[in-house]
Amino acid sequence: MIRWRKGTVEDIRREWPGAVELTVSIGDDGTHRALAYPELVGRPEPGDTVLLNTTALAMGLGTGGYAMVVAVPDRLPPDPSGPGHLVKARYTPLQATVLGADEQDSPHHGVLRDADSLDGMPVVVADLHSALPPILAALRAERPAARIVYVMPDGGALPAWFSMSIARLKDAGALAATVTAGQAFGGDLEAVTVHTGLLAARLILRADAAVLAQGPGNLGTGTRWGFSGVAAGEAVNAASVLGGRPVGSLRVSEGDRRERHIGVSHHSLTAYG
Repeated sequence: MIRWRKGTVEDIRREWPGAVELTVSIGDDGTHRALAYPELVGRPEPGDTVLLNTTALAMGLGTGGYAMVVAVPDRLPPDPSGPGHLVKARYTPLQATVLGADEQDSPHHGVLRDADSLDGMPVVVADLHSALPPILAALRAERPAARIVYVMPDGGALPAWFSMSIARLKDAGALAATVTAGQAFGGDLEAVTVHTGLLAARLILRADAAVLAQGPGNLGTGTRWGFSGVAAGEAVNAASVLGGRPVGSLRVSEGDRRERHIGVSHHSLTAYG
């Protein structure tokens, strides 16, 4: 299930908010890219010994094909301080405690406690993280001054920090904020469910519109129902039951070599029904 290795940090390749990409030497396995999340493991520096999970690297995965830094054992980060009782990535060795917008200790708890309406806010749903930039571009073409919030559920990457798109879109002013829902974490706000994530986007972050799509790393099996983007259908239901205006974006291609994705993808047809 997990390939464990020790490595040595050679240099820092690049970084973006929440993530640091490294070059690590892993003995007989050679030199490879590695990714660390400083909020979880501290900030590795050249010369540090790091404990790595190299499973995705060995499998040759595309989006997630990094050696992942699990710990910097000789220089552990300080203990966390401050409020927060939501545990995400629960019952894994790297379970993290965050402050949820909807938990009792949150200053926003009173706003969300009995909230159940999005007041007609448009919620554009997609099954792939790569749809986020073009959806934002389309929304801004129609409403240049709109305040748009991204709600990220837990179907793909759990840490929002993995996404360079989020960082770049925020830097460009195209994206106001991110809410991470379910087991996903690392957003500007944290929420227990997609429902409270959408409500937080509207009532706390004052979104004019929301985009809801999984993080990077779609999981598919070549079966009709076995893909993580199927949750797009559930997201449409959540937006509808809360009085939002759900918009199901379609995955459409004329160049995909897989027949099931030619034209309107079976992912869209299956998820939306």
